[in-house]
Amino acid sequence: MAKRLAVVEKEKCNSSGCGDWLCIRLCPINRMGEECIVKGEDNKAKINEELCTGCGICQNRCPFEAIHIINLPEELEQEPIHRYGKNEFELFSLPTPIFGKVVGVLGINGIGKSTAIKVLAGVLKPNLGKTKPASYDELIGYFKGTESQLFFEKIKAGEIKVSYKLQQVDLIPKTQKGKVQTLLKKVDEKGELEKIAKELGIENILDHDITKISGGELQRVAIAATVLKKANLYIFDEPTSYLDIKQRIKVSKFIKSLADENTAVLVVEHDLIILDYMADLVHIMYGKESCYGVVAHPRATRTAINTYLSGYLKEENMRFRDHPIKFESHPPIKKKTEENIMTSWKKIKKKLGAFSLEAEKGEIDKKIVTGILGENGIGKTSFVKILAEEIKPDKGQILEKVKVSYKPQYLKADSDEVVMNILKEAIKKHTKDIINPLNIKPLYNKKLNELSGGELQRVSIALCLSKEANLYLLDEPSAYLDVEQRLIVSKIIRDMMEHKGTSALIVDHDLLFLDYISQRLLVFEGEPAIEGHAKGPFPMEDGMNLFLKDLAITFRRDPETNRPRANKEDSVKDREQKAKNKYYYS
Repeated sequence: MAKRLAVVEKEKCNSSGCGDWLCIRLCPINRMGEECIVKGEDNKAKINEELCTGCGICQNRCPFEAIHIINLPEELEQEPIHRYGKNEFELFSLPTPIFGKVVGVLGINGIGKSTAIKVLAGVLKPNLGKTKPASYDELIGYFKGTESQLFFEKIKAGEIKVSYKLQQVDLIPKTQKGKVQTLLKKVDEKGELEKIAKELGIENILDHDITKISGGELQRVAIAATVLKKANLYIFDEPTSYLDIKQRIKVSKFIKSLADENTAVLVVEHDLIILDYMADLVHIMYGKESCYGVVAHPRATRTAINTYLSGYLKEENMRFRDHPIKFESHPPIKKKTEENIMTSWKKIKKKLGAFSLEAEKGEIDKKIVTGILGENGIGKTSFVKILAEEIKPDKGQILEKVKVSYKPQYLKADSDEVVMNILKEAIKKHTKDIINPLNIKPLYNKKLNELSGGELQRVSIALCLSKEANLYLLDEPSAYLDVEQRLIVSKIIRDMMEHKGTSALIVDHDLLFLDYISQRLLVFEGEPAIEGHAKGPFPMEDGMNLFLKDLAITFRRDPETNRPRANKEDSVKDREQKAKNKYYYS
């Protein structure tokens, strides 16, 4: 018999707002005189999983979607590795670090990826579903006959030392004070500060205060701090957020170089191109957001990513998505006519302190999504602000004035207004095409300053797209989103532009996301913080060729899913494509 799991999301449970304990009053077991759902000590609903019949009435009738009744897959016969508490999230199994390999972890947000690596890092003591933390002997017994048994035996014997880079690097300046160099010296157990700083490109910010550096610099400082510790298991939770594509490639090469016969590396990453480039093996995680997560057996990286996109784990006989995700070849865009043009610009020049920005001549077509590629600090956001008329150019002009809706790169969450009020118009007019696909409804009663990064991003995207405009400008909409959310956002934007006859400009660093969403590309070249030149927009193949040539990376298409994949440096395919000057296949 399948095990039943009852989860109550306590921050959503609102007994006074549902008409005084609606779930307690409706539960058939309660009405028969037993206590299946009761008031907890914290004034939240508490469900007895042994008495629950799985009828689903409480789940379906809860106006705040706070209750989840789940019949777990029959394959999950074992107890969880960890449960946060009664009616709370359960995690089944763990990823397996392997010496000499980079092992990736892939899955949606809220499914326990960070919980799993915190257990491996020793930050969280697992309890095997009980009330107290398990001993090492209990963990060794739990994983008997698996690679994880050997891992915990080595942990117990003190043979494994872990160094862990946490996910939220933006929290570092709140707990650490002083110059970057001073902070890194404190953790430098290898005496390699200068070497690592150079490899990660942070040698020029060592004298800067930790509170004065950018998100991308903060990310690389956090990676440096992790690697400067003497360890034989390095764990990185989302190491590429805030980084541009050039930095992502550099960091992924660096992380890959850490794995040797004496060192294991574990990485959680949402950028599929980078995960594919960096990892040797990948664990897929599936389950239900905020309820439970399961770590599947490791697979070779290409197989794992293709399996993830298919939505079906053959060996586990588990379908975790009702549709496969496929990438399509980019069809040629219709011939340009005057009527097709939404807006255009001519000889734009702008000086911003020591930085100068130039854009010769370009145009945005109707019904087209144009991606913007380039390094950090090269003028992409400034150019978007000129189009949005937030800043004026020194020379040149925007030839056709259009109504613009703009989502900035950095999201402000300093308001205590509730999401429902902020998105009042969007809920009224766009429930089907924006609110439902972005899963905004569960956030209605949350205050803006209570939202996570991913939740805030989805609300900001919904707000931007729901406004009446001709041109939608979205700066880094994939940040904080998992793979599936990124692809959902892509589909929403493309469908909207097609149906409304409007246009979108998307600045992003996830090449797979841009490949999926864009029909044309605007490429920025130059030198970060000194000068930037906007070129294009180009057809996808021309734009990608220009951009990838500068990175000296070639891309092929996966024959099974048609997704873009980076070729291994100096491989036969890489040399072949470079000889033909074909860095990208559309």
